[in-house]
Amino acid sequence: MDNLLLLERLDRLEKLMVGQKEVLTFNEACDYTGISRSYLYKLTSSGKIPHSKPNGKMLFFEKRKLVEWLLQNKRKSQHDIESEALAYSLRNKRI
Repeated sequence: MDNLLLLERLDRLEKLMVGQKEVLTFNEACDYTGISRSYLYKLTSSGKIPHSKPNGKMLFFEKRKLVEWLLQNKRKSQHDIESEALAYSLRNKRI
């Protein structure tokens, strides 16, 4: 039981450390984004996700660029759409 508790605490500490880094390794990027290893390889090989390959072998990811990539193609909520429609109709109201 003590070993399990220690492993859980170690796992939490590792995740906290990754949260402080600006540049992530391939495995850290998988953990950070929740993307599987095979899908992340596919994204990098097709050039669909920003990454660096400084020595021609290892892959590195800037955390800031990963977040931007993850948040692209935002979708508005129904509430946002309704608010914009109301604001538009009030601005363009004909007298």
